[in-house]
Amino acid sequence: MAAKKSTESTNILILGLGGIGLYLAKRLVHEGYAITAIESEADLIRQADGALDARLIQGNAMSIKCLREAAAEKMDYLIAVTDNDAVNMMASLIADRFGIPRKIARVRSLEFGGEDSILGTKDLKIDLIIHPEELAAQEIVRLIKLRAGNDIIDVAEGQIQVMATRIHNESPLAHRSLQEISQAHQDFPFRVVAIARGITTIIPGGDYELLPQDQAFFMASNENLPKLMEMTGVQQQKRHRVMILGGGLVGRRLAELLGKSIDVRLIEKDEKCAQELSFALDDAEVLHGDGSDTNVLLSAGLLDMDTFITATGENEANIMSCVLAKHIMNTHDNRSNSKQRKCIALVNKEDYLVLAATIGSDIALNKKILAGNEILKFIRRGELLSVAHLHGFEAEVVELVAAPKSPITRKPLSKLDASYYGKIMIGAIYRDGAWQVAVGDTHIHSDERVIVVCISPHLKDVQKLFLA
Repeated sequence: MAAKKSTESTNILILGLGGIGLYLAKRLVHEGYAITAIESEADLIRQADGALDARLIQGNAMSIKCLREAAAEKMDYLIAVTDNDAVNMMASLIADRFGIPRKIARVRSLEFGGEDSILGTKDLKIDLIIHPEELAAQEIVRLIKLRAGNDIIDVAEGQIQVMATRIHNESPLAHRSLQEISQAHQDFPFRVVAIARGITTIIPGGDYELLPQDQAFFMASNENLPKLMEMTGVQQQKRHRVMILGGGLVGRRLAELLGKSIDVRLIEKDEKCAQELSFALDDAEVLHGDGSDTNVLLSAGLLDMDTFITATGENEANIMSCVLAKHIMNTHDNRSNSKQRKCIALVNKEDYLVLAATIGSDIALNKKILAGNEILKFIRRGELLSVAHLHGFEAEVVELVAAPKSPITRKPLSKLDASYYGKIMIGAIYRDGAWQVAVGDTHIHSDERVIVVCISPHLKDVQKLFLA
């Protein structure tokens, strides 16, 4: 399926080069889009200038003069992601007057853009409204409600599952190569498609060895997921109790979403905020205390919890509290399912994601990346069927169709250019009415649907392989 419009001829105007804006600009530049950005802060302009091949304009996002300088009338997309909701919404209205056909805006408030809102997306002339905190809360809820609280991603309309699990010292998979593991479990097809080790994301070959503390992503068909969970030692849990550290926008929203069906205990460091939350949250128990203190966590009942979530506004506090909670769980608890307890960390600094996922938390989430990926999905419509980000990894799971005469159709996978090794892995192919795990001698044909795992910056290489 060829793209309707090449990335080189698609012009995108980004307003704001803070967290989401810079992340998006980097990704879109990698994929070949023509990027222009307007940012008022000189420091952010200097930071972006050294990292982006884009046109940068210092100025006000609502300035008509700046928008004219950016040639707004020639843009295909506006992405308004400044730190000010009102600016983003007003900029979208102005952009509509310039004739920009598609507008995307980051809005923290849930009072705008909904079906019952006084001002909906049509009123605001916005095609996609992004609520970062709501996205983070909803994703954590999704993860908690999954089997065993592991990160399980549905791909290909739920027919393929990608499951993350940590390799423990006593795991039968530890210190074994992927080839050895595959040969020992030939009763069902699966692939290890990504490994987080230290601060590095690896797209592994068959000779890679799984090591203790690795976070590994396994791909298998939906019907074989129980076998995969049994092989990796993942157990399903029936009852669930959650402890949340931090009562900010995400923590509070989590307590609201989970409280009616799951036992929720929230710890807030600020006494006044804790008191306000105790009155506002009818379905959660709110405690005042410092979640980085071992005695506070034990007194709050950490050992009775199944999932521990850190959602404060501080990266270091979230990561280190997860490390502490994991240590307490492993050293103070003799319950047989202690290894199934999960720690989820909200990490606002992109560089800390893989680190957080390997030293303490089982799953690391980033509001900026969640919001950015929703925007990327919207922009990529017509080029890729779906894209899912692997949490805590610098990797993507992509579903797309091989275009006629595209490079991927010319030779078997084992004969692909060696430059793709360690960057791209073909995970599965839809053939004869079913999804099949791809192997070295698999030869992909025109118009076949394929699932690919790649290191995030190499998504453009995937497109080159599959799109004519």
